[in-house]
Amino acid sequence: MDIAQRVQSILLKPKEEWVKIKAEPTTPAELFTSYVMILAAFPAGFQLLGNVLVGRRLPLVGVFRWPIGRALGYAVVSYILWIAAVYLFALIINELAPSFSSAKNMTNALKLAVYSMTPGWVAGILYIIPGLWALGVLASLYGLFILYLGFDTPLMETPKKKIPGYMLLSVVVVAVLYVVFGWIVKGAFAVRYGRL
Repeated sequence: MDIAQRVQSILLKPKEEWVKIKAEPTTPAELFTSYVMILAAFPAGFQLLGNVLVGRRLPLVGVFRWPIGRALGYAVVSYILWIAAVYLFALIINELAPSFSSAKNMTNALKLAVYSMTPGWVAGILYIIPGLWALGVLASLYGLFILYLGFDTPLMETPKKKIPGYMLLSVVVVAVLYVVFGWIVKGAFAVRYGRL
């Protein structure tokens, strides 16, 4: 798989790309090593650069730049949790399948989780400027559209009338997961290093 071509196609022509993805033979290990581990490094890496090089403007303090050790630790933990979140998202999609008259298929569930996260990962480049994180959130919302098109392909063989409920429940569960992961990362670094 050409990763640059896949990223471009899933962002610009998602409907057509899902048809190719559905027919493409792959394994979970291949998805992780050739796609997830590369793209999940974008938000973590650019956040590291933003925290160390650019810093944040704080009232009464001025510009605060993180110490390299703290920023690196935060980036590594965030990267690991991104990868774990993709797997858990796929697991949730797969386990919910029978409830929505869909076929359980972990590889296809993983394809849905992985490729729908592409816009958020690519927008991770914006984390180099800490104030632009909101644009990354908007890009992630485009990922919801990509996820919908993946369900509609239908990767999980979901009946059309059940797609909105299936997708909504999957997204709600993973959103809660992300909030919990965010608390874990922020809590771990707040306790160890003190708050900003």
